[in-house]
Amino acid sequence: MKLTELSIERPVLATVMSLVILLLGIIAFTRLSVREYPMIDTPVVSVRTIYRGASAEIMESQVSQPLEDELSGIEGIDVMKSVSREEVSEVTVKFRLTRDPDDAAADVRDRVARARDKLPDEVDEPVISKVEADADPIMWLAFFSDRHSPLEVSDFADRVVRDRLQTIPGVATVLIGGERRYSMRIWLDRERLAGYGLTPLDVETALRRENIEVPSGRIESSEREFTVLSETDLRTPEQFDDMIIREVNGYPVRLKDVGHAELGAEDERSSNRVDGAPAVGLGVVKQSTANLLEVARAVKAMLPEIQAALPPGMQFKIGTDRSAFVEESIKAVYRTLYEAQALVVVVIFVFLRSPRATLIPFLSIPVAIIGAFFFLYVLDFSINILTLLALVLAIGLVVDDAIVVLENIYRRIEEGLPPRQAALAGGREIGFAVLAVTITLIAVFVPMAFQTGTTGRLFREFALAVAGAVAVSGFVALTLVPMLCGRLLRHSSHNAAYQFTERFFVALNRGYEATLRAALRGWLLVVALALAAGGAGAWMFTQLKAELAPFEDRSDFVVLALGPEGASYDYMFRSMLDVERILAAVPEMQTLFIVVSPGVQRPAPINVGAAFATIKPWQERTRSQFDITRELAPKLGALPGVLAFPINRASLGMGGYRETPVQFVLQADTWEDLQVAVDALMARAAQNPALVNLDTDLKLNKPQLKVDVDRDKIANLGISAADVGRTLETLLGGREVTRFKRAGKQYEVIVKLADDARRRPNDLTDIYLRAGDGSLVQVDNVALLREAVAPRELNHFNRLRAAKITANVAPGHALGEALDWLAAEAKHVLPPGGRIDYDGVSREFREASQALAFTFGLAMVFIYLVLAAQFESFRDPLVILLSVPLAVAGAVAALYYTGNTLNVYSQIGMVMLIGLTAKNGILIVEFTRQLRAGGMAAREALVQASVQRLRPILMTSATMLLAAVPLALAHGAGAETLHPIGWVIIGGLLVGTLFSLYVVPVVYLLLAGRERVARPAGAPQPV
Repeated sequence: MKLTELSIERPVLATVMSLVILLLGIIAFTRLSVREYPMIDTPVVSVRTIYRGASAEIMESQVSQPLEDELSGIEGIDVMKSVSREEVSEVTVKFRLTRDPDDAAADVRDRVARARDKLPDEVDEPVISKVEADADPIMWLAFFSDRHSPLEVSDFADRVVRDRLQTIPGVATVLIGGERRYSMRIWLDRERLAGYGLTPLDVETALRRENIEVPSGRIESSEREFTVLSETDLRTPEQFDDMIIREVNGYPVRLKDVGHAELGAEDERSSNRVDGAPAVGLGVVKQSTANLLEVARAVKAMLPEIQAALPPGMQFKIGTDRSAFVEESIKAVYRTLYEAQALVVVVIFVFLRSPRATLIPFLSIPVAIIGAFFFLYVLDFSINILTLLALVLAIGLVVDDAIVVLENIYRRIEEGLPPRQAALAGGREIGFAVLAVTITLIAVFVPMAFQTGTTGRLFREFALAVAGAVAVSGFVALTLVPMLCGRLLRHSSHNAAYQFTERFFVALNRGYEATLRAALRGWLLVVALALAAGGAGAWMFTQLKAELAPFEDRSDFVVLALGPEGASYDYMFRSMLDVERILAAVPEMQTLFIVVSPGVQRPAPINVGAAFATIKPWQERTRSQFDITRELAPKLGALPGVLAFPINRASLGMGGYRETPVQFVLQADTWEDLQVAVDALMARAAQNPALVNLDTDLKLNKPQLKVDVDRDKIANLGISAADVGRTLETLLGGREVTRFKRAGKQYEVIVKLADDARRRPNDLTDIYLRAGDGSLVQVDNVALLREAVAPRELNHFNRLRAAKITANVAPGHALGEALDWLAAEAKHVLPPGGRIDYDGVSREFREASQALAFTFGLAMVFIYLVLAAQFESFRDPLVILLSVPLAVAGAVAALYYTGNTLNVYSQIGMVMLIGLTAKNGILIVEFTRQLRAGGMAAREALVQASVQRLRPILMTSATMLLAAVPLALAHGAGAETLHPIGWVIIGGLLVGTLFSLYVVPVVYLLLAGRERVARPAGAPQPV
């Protein structure tokens, strides 16, 4: 290799090239952002529309359907789904990852604008927003007080704390949970209104007339001018109370005559509690490109300043903190990185028993690992759990090339060649094999970089980080390593310890040579054993449980509570107090954050509650998070009147706090057919022990009071249907009529009937309307009130009517098992034309499984083509790759016996095994071809090549295997995702290396033993 010879001749040049790589890597490392997972700007756009007073059926037919019709023609849609519930329609469009998110959002805005004429006039303007992948807050701060009302705490958090947090670099926005925003509440008394001959619409008209602020111009003189401000707006409850509504019989009727005004909360249908005290939460959302840990540290650095600004009696604490898990996970991976490097160095020293020789690959590791950061920076990647995991695995890979070169040169020095000549001869001889191994390993990871789907995009950074490190290691092995060998290594007499251990390695070579010759003679037995191992691996593969990714002990979990349809806020509040009581009894509990009716966007469902539990860090407890949630599940399940269950958050950043792993979608033409199918499948699923906490979003039993208006009567009386609807909306739902100013901010003025007058269904009929002649007419004279049931929400999935069945997976079972069972059972209950689909984590699991299977096959094809081009043979690559299935069988056996699952981490480990196992075959086949090109017989060339390459094969396999040991035995934050890939590499290398030492020579002799191998011009002559 010319590059190797140049480096040996010019050692300073070789040193400078490695130092430049180090310098670039260090600079890149300091400029890379830190995240939990790679940034995926998923093109997801939501359209949220509010139609006051509309039922779920109206929202579906008059809002969601027209929007879907218009949006469906946009290019690149992957999934479009809609939720239609009372007053709210939300259409979510998820595009394929190939679409630019900004372009997708622009297309949605254009189509919504086109559909606006098809929507009812009374709907609010649709709100179109991109759904950011990192839109979940990284931290929640909970504010509470024993001296201030929730309204005052909320106001302080909004006016003082929120603005300070939003000035922190990297903070995108600050959300307020459980907000009690000021408003002027106008509480009306319907009897007094009727007594004065007034209606709620009269009050609204007066408010719009009297509460107004307009500029009044200026007074100008020759020297000065004055701006005239007419304070015609209302600002205090007293001013609102004194407002004249109208004159009745010459007497001015004021608001205080028919009701009263007071400062109150705009929305009281949600609340937060922290550790048993009422609280207001502030959620810090970081910018998509910001460094998560830096933002979290900046927020924590500002906390003393916020503490100093708090009024007496007010306190705050950190409710949840995602950065804690990310920081601990990254520390754990760094620790694993150092452990792997130490183990690799120990292996090299054990094989070579020379400090000088051990120093050379030790120096090559940081050059390759740190140099990989430059590739991350150029590709606009980040430091995250997956890229760091890639570098942990890369330690075993990057040292392989250095070991192969070092061992070959070291062997020649031991044979008596001067160091410089040994470096030149050894470098020339092994250079092609190193290049072949490097290109092969890179070829393994290139297909992974082109995976589709969210999981594929996540592991793109993983794949290219490994490929970058391997590329640098190949360069270092051909430049720095031979130069250092020529300068540092010396032939010298060895001590007694070396001589003693050398006898072991000599005996190992002799034993391997004897068994290899026997294997070549008894090739039928070798082939039979290989087939048996492959068959056993195939059987165990069918027994493995499959899931998207292992759940991680994040020191936090969520308890979701679902109340019955029609449950009130008070009902859910009492239920969440029961949940709080159970969770507070957990000894490991650190912070408990309770939310009734979670959701920043209002209106939100009332019959939902969530508890965000943060437990003590990993090192401070003896039980795992999963032990705690398993203990809690039956206690929560026993709560009367509410379905409560714990949820461990999904890995890989998939799903929100409400999303369970199982999300199985049924589709049919009519709601009636769909209801029958859902009921039947739910009944069957209840008998399956793998599925727990079953629920469905198709519920047609929400209690409802229907007001059937007699249109003939209201027409005769001169009352419009709009007057009926607006009057009921104002008195029962509360109507935002105008605004008022307080402390420099504007707040809503809301007119509503007093709470005591809205407690019984009959209260609805005592409301009065104004007839055309000015008289008042009671509602029950023109309308009929009846009880009915209505759907809670109506969902569409890819424009078809759909219902989703959700569930958790019971311990001892896996997601793939649950989904397969549901798919099989759905065939028996679906009506003709019915379909199934998947959403959320379940959909990603299905897509990722298919994508990784395709990637495995594509990686095999890539390596075959690369090896065929390198060896100028279509036969030799087949020989090399035959040991790959056996390595995979070993990996499957390791997963099977350690109780791990088939998931994206273990599957990626299997893809890595292709390159790791092929490396051994390359070393044997390439050196065999060199010997045969020199005239040696095929059998003898195979034996000699295999024996001479035994030590580098064992060294490289042992270094990679021991680099994986810290992964397999990892503990602490994020350890659950490291175990599968660690055990896959350990099992795969143990079995794959063993079989490659015998299967590759046997198959090579059978397939290529009689083929004549010509020595290429200029090829090194083996010695």
